[in-house]
Amino acid sequence: MYKPNPIDTKCILINDDILTLSETLAKNTHEVWSANRIADGWVFGDVRDDNKKTHPCIIPFEDLPESEKEYDRATSLETIKVILSLGYVIEKTTGH
Repeated sequence: MYKPNPIDTKCILINDDILTLSETLAKNTHEVWSANRIADGWVFGDVRDDNKKTHPCIIPFEDLPESEKEYDRATSLETIKVILSLGYVIEKTTGH
């Protein structure tokens, strides 16, 4: 039986700049997901229907239910924490 074993990131501290980055990544994750769905012929619908290719989350990130936003936020934040835990440095350059 499969037992997930993610990298332990409990000790990674996140500052406000990284939280801002994480929010940007969460929004972008949703944008990429939406673009891929739309490219595959999916459209907005009140309920998910795999046969009709409708999904209620094909909407702007800002309009998502908070639970959906939190899913994207958790994914982006955990990805950043893994990057940091592996010894990489995230540094913002000027101009962006």
